[in-house]
Amino acid sequence: MDTLTTLLFLRHGVHEANPLIRVALATGDPRIAVGLPKVLAALLASVAWYSGRRRLLRKVNVLYFAFVVWNLAAVWAG
Repeated sequence: MDTLTTLLFLRHGVHEANPLIRVALATGDPRIAVGLPKVLAALLASVAWYSGRRRLLRKVNVLYFAFVVWNLAAVWAG
């Protein structure tokens, strides 16, 4: 959802706040610049899951939920 909402707000002209993603967006395709870090996040989540770090995984999920809410608010605000 974070990837989809990020692409949505970029499409509506809202600028990316993350400086690393902003640099990646300036150099190429936004789907790759936004999607590649999410693939890395999914790999790290898998490591957390299989190593039994479920509390950490729950905290990260809450953080990503906050990102999605922020992205939707940014689209709504224009």
